[in-house]
Amino acid sequence: MLSDWMTSSEALAVLGTQPQTLYANVSRGRIRSKKDPADSRRSLYSGEDVRRLAGRGTGRRKAETVASEAIRWGDPILPSAISTVADGRLYYRGRDVVQLAGRATLEDVAALLWQGRAVKLANGEPGSGEPLEAAFLLLAGRAAHDMPSLGRSTAVLKREAESVLGTLVGAITGGRTGAIHERAATAWGKPEATDAIRKALVLLADHELNASAFAARVTASTGAALSAAALSGLCTLTGPLHGGAAAGVSALVGAVERDGAERAVRDWLAQARPLPTFGHRLYPQGDIRAQVLLEALPVPPAFSALSAVAERVVGERPNVDFALAAMTAAYGLPGDAPLQLFAMARCVGWLAHALEQVEGGELIRPRAHYVGEAMEQR
Repeated sequence: MLSDWMTSSEALAVLGTQPQTLYANVSRGRIRSKKDPADSRRSLYSGEDVRRLAGRGTGRRKAETVASEAIRWGDPILPSAISTVADGRLYYRGRDVVQLAGRATLEDVAALLWQGRAVKLANGEPGSGEPLEAAFLLLAGRAAHDMPSLGRSTAVLKREAESVLGTLVGAITGGRTGAIHERAATAWGKPEATDAIRKALVLLADHELNASAFAARVTASTGAALSAAALSGLCTLTGPLHGGAAAGVSALVGAVERDGAERAVRDWLAQARPLPTFGHRLYPQGDIRAQVLLEALPVPPAFSALSAVAERVVGERPNVDFALAAMTAAYGLPGDAPLQLFAMARCVGWLAHALEQVEGGELIRPRAHYVGEAMEQR
């Protein structure tokens, strides 16, 4: 998730504006900025944001052009009161996630995001097969039979959200009892990782209108069951550009252990490959979630060495996917533990978005900009 960065003079040349206008756009969140790793006295500006803003000034554009750009890391396209990233911090309904990670559980976050009663999950059904396979099967079974979400009271839907979360957590942790982070630690036989798991779950619960949250909202907007919305989110999460991103760092860490961090990074970049799990477009100064989680871990030496070299050479800090991979290595968790953690945590966010979408009552139905063969003339 690396971005190109410009100096102020380069940005002003592209924008064709005065410095005051550049700084105003930064303060309004239209252009991301970060400190220059080579000179802390000056700032760098996102080339992508600068070029996008410059394009807006070239004349009035068609609505479809604006919409097409908006859906690719552009301006928000749906209003939401659930979470936001502002000034390098993540907030759940106005609460700083760093503060929540210090003491809260995922159940606490669910109550906050759903704006409901205290969440206490039933034991859940363990399911069969591997954890994620069981989660897919059980959610799919529910989606085929659960009632539609439209026309039902908010209180009833919140109770159903609790049940859907319980289904997914039960599938992944084997139907154990206790708080969700305790169930996961027990399922993996790693009690020493219990608090780190708790922090990770809190940090991962929601992240604005990410791909899986958007998928869940689209599903909920049709009136489908909450379990169907959660299933849509889970399907989207598994992609290597989303919840599966942590798996991409294993080959690089292996090279670090074999050849040392300096050579591993150099060889990786020489193949025109961006370093996986470094940088995040919403956190130019570094992913706050990764910082919190890494501070709670006995980070393995290979990960520490890689992080130091990457920040010096590339100018990007590790993101939360890196922290999850480091956590997996530190405690000897299952290889797909990052994806399992993401699924349990983000299910809380998917359900929050589904509830919010149902309350709004609008169908999400974008139009397509047709670029295919010429249409036959009648």
